[in-house]
Amino acid sequence: MAGHSKWAQIKRKKAVVDARRGALFTRLVREITVAAREGGPNPDFNPRLRLAIQNARRANMPKDVIERAISKGGSGADNYTEVLYEGYAPGGIAVLIEAMTDNTNRTVSQLRTLFSRSGGSLATSGSVSYLFTRKGVFTVPAERLPSEEAFLEAMIEAGAEDVEIGEGAAIITCSYEDFGAVQEALDRLNVEPEEASLAWVPNSYVQLSWDEAQKAIRLIEQLEEHDDVQKVYHNLAMTDEIAARYAAVS
Repeated sequence: MAGHSKWAQIKRKKAVVDARRGALFTRLVREITVAAREGGPNPDFNPRLRLAIQNARRANMPKDVIERAISKGGSGADNYTEVLYEGYAPGGIAVLIEAMTDNTNRTVSQLRTLFSRSGGSLATSGSVSYLFTRKGVFTVPAERLPSEEAFLEAMIEAGAEDVEIGEGAAIITCSYEDFGAVQEALDRLNVEPEEASLAWVPNSYVQLSWDEAQKAIRLIEQLEEHDDVQKVYHNLAMTDEIAARYAAVS
């Protein structure tokens, strides 16, 4: 029985991993398709598409899947609409949701239901986004970094606003306009980031008790699992206590 139980656990874990991988691929395909539709199928002249392809490769997406997504976007065959939704999670946490949908009425209705059931609320356009700033964010594993002095100098020259080097990784933040320059500087250093994105970074964070925070976290997770949602941003301060307790129950 012990062996059977262990195998059952392994299968469940594999199913979870496969499901997450499938959801990630779906989001990446949508981003590639829309980027190709909006800026053309040539990544040399389409920075958004180039970034989407790089992120897909980092996720080990097969080459033929990437090429089909580009072709679909280049032909204008997709019918996805990009929408930025705004809302408040429990505790007054501000939430921004980047979505791609082929039915905005369905998506907004489902998101509104998720918010209301959690004790939050979907808000009107502009009521939350002013609390965030669009920035470029790069994450580089520590083992890929060159000498710290050379790395910092190159990042500052490229326009990085902040470089935080921790034990496991370096996080580079730059303005939206300097994203390409920082990306090129990393290329010149032969440094491959683990993740690169144009993210909505909160201007400040809200700290909650664990009881309040877990309600907000539960909603954020539900939003992230929604089929039409690409990314979710929020201004909840993940303190050491909250992070530890969240890791213990997740």
